[in-house]
Amino acid sequence: MKAVLRLTLLLALCASAGAHAADCAKASTQAEMNACASQALNQADADLNATYVAYRAKLRPAQQNQIRDVQLAWIKYRDLSCRFESANAAGGSAAPMVQQSCLAEKTRQRTEELKALAGCPEGDLACVR
Repeated sequence: MKAVLRLTLLLALCASAGAHAADCAKASTQAEMNACASQALNQADADLNATYVAYRAKLRPAQQNQIRDVQLAWIKYRDLSCRFESANAAGGSAAPMVQQSCLAEKTRQRTEELKALAGCPEGDLACVR
């Protein structure tokens, strides 16, 4: 339960950070591009959190615990994977943009995975409902 609360609070905090949205269509400096990548990640996190919470609410308690564990493991995988994938940019001014773009893309993919799980047809034994 504490892990779910921490996950929810972390995602909510990230989503609130996007309140000062940059005009990404006109981003021309690295700082602006970094801010836009951060904004995209915040939006992806908010979408994932909403999808996760809605899907988890439909599950039985044992399944809720399982999806929580899966989600926490997925977050660790996502973060480590993006750290690795953005290693060439480490230390440079574009590093935040590269890493946050990776995180946002993987987060959007995970959101789609959860939507597919939530929307699977009745009777599909590969789906958890």
